[in-house]
Amino acid sequence: MSITTAGFGVFSGLKRVLTVVLVVVSLGASPAVAQESAAFRQAVAEAAAGDRVLLAFYQDRSFDGLWIGSGREERNRRTALLAAFAEAGDHGLPEGRYDSKAFEAKIRDARTQTDLGRLDVDLSRAFLDYARDIQTGVLDPSDVVKDIKRRVPHRDRGSILDAFAKSTPTAFIRTLPPQSAEYARLLKASFDLERIVAAGDWGAPVISDVTLRPGDSSDSVIALRNRLIRMGYMRRSSSRVYDAALQEAVQRFQNDHGLNPDGIAGQGTLGEVNKNAAERLRSVIVAMERERWNNQPLGDRHIWVNLADFTAKIVDHGEVTFETRSVVGANIEDQRSPEFSDRMEYMVINPGWYVPRSIIVNEYLPLLQEDPLAVANLELTREDGSIVERLGMDFSAFDETSFPFGMREPPSQGNALGQVKFMFPNPYNIYLHDTPAQSLFAKEVRAFSHGCIRLNDPLDFAYALLARQVPDPVSYYAKMKSLGDEIEVRLDQPVPVHIDYRTAFTTAAGGIAFRRDIYGRDAMIWAALAREGVAAGAVRG
Repeated sequence: MSITTAGFGVFSGLKRVLTVVLVVVSLGASPAVAQESAAFRQAVAEAAAGDRVLLAFYQDRSFDGLWIGSGREERNRRTALLAAFAEAGDHGLPEGRYDSKAFEAKIRDARTQTDLGRLDVDLSRAFLDYARDIQTGVLDPSDVVKDIKRRVPHRDRGSILDAFAKSTPTAFIRTLPPQSAEYARLLKASFDLERIVAAGDWGAPVISDVTLRPGDSSDSVIALRNRLIRMGYMRRSSSRVYDAALQEAVQRFQNDHGLNPDGIAGQGTLGEVNKNAAERLRSVIVAMERERWNNQPLGDRHIWVNLADFTAKIVDHGEVTFETRSVVGANIEDQRSPEFSDRMEYMVINPGWYVPRSIIVNEYLPLLQEDPLAVANLELTREDGSIVERLGMDFSAFDETSFPFGMREPPSQGNALGQVKFMFPNPYNIYLHDTPAQSLFAKEVRAFSHGCIRLNDPLDFAYALLARQVPDPVSYYAKMKSLGDEIEVRLDQPVPVHIDYRTAFTTAAGGIAFRRDIYGRDAMIWAALAREGVAAGAVRG
């Protein structure tokens, strides 16, 4: 359709709508009232004409106003909406986008029915924008970070308007933000951090170019003690010695920040201690935005993988029933683990490793070109699965686009996938699995894989999943493993899997934990939020 034709279609449709408006208004109304109502409704129709959802909504109500009017319902809606706009910043939304005072001025300064009709539609449009922002986020995550593959659960705009029109306004608006306990706790943490920022932070930073150990005595020890006191990790003390009380406080801090809890304040620990409250507040605001992106039922039983925390958990009815350390994708292009949700459908016991194409051509082909018998643990395979004899083959004849073979590592104790892998088929070829490289789980930062999630306790993870469908999961697993070949075990009830990335998250006890932004994703999200007008650090009511 050409622009001219499209414009004519909109004009014709609007002309028909206005005819309906005039007929509706004229029936049974005095000339003065009819003229006034007609002007209001005509303005509503014209203002809504460019938005099909708004036009359909107002058409269904004969172009009556939703917000503008002298009745109690309209007044209650205005009051509830403007109060929500005034508190938008509390939720990490752009305050300037929802300027309650500006809307109050527009309502106060409106002089004609045409002005009021247009304002009614403006308020509806602002309400829908606000509802979307606070329900499912200010940003489209994939526009900010390409590795966030999450499908944001946007609500239907028409359904939101219809439901609001029939509701108690204040109560309805309170249901718009995520109703999860995590969101409520993050919101409280943001208020607490705002007050700390306003009060001057946690005091002077600690000198970070030294390592402080139990028994030390120095001005740096005093600075560390004072900062941890203000953070709430220890009681007041005047000692300048790194004593047992300070060591315990350092360990508590290390646990809350994903650090090795050795009680020694090395450069990594001091680097985290030195981060100011405003930086922590930004992490919490980003976590609230992430919670909005995933504002949907997670599943009574689900698997939660926090890439920044290097953990995988099974959660049943809000309670963590199993937790294990994980290794995630290395901080290298095309190896960082993506974020998405899916459903785990089965596990494979005694898995063979089918090497991803990118690894074959980028890592193994150069080795084969130097020595055809390199990486002897891997089979060279044709498309039909048959094995190719390497001896005598000239691999220098191939490059990364022309190499015609696949590679597979058969099931074995040293297999890259270990004894078991957990499958939730997805376009990114990401899954959870065992690994023979157990030493990596002792490291503080565990970003070493090509993207998949390696588990420290894969057998216990398998038992926890199987316990729902077999009476003795340990014996059942052992029986399947003894068969030697790849064995696929379906889960009777597929389990939702959520791979996320949270540098700030809360505990059930109400505490707040922080992790390092290993991929730099939260820094990019914060920068995008700031461009939209989100601010951190203001003290709110």
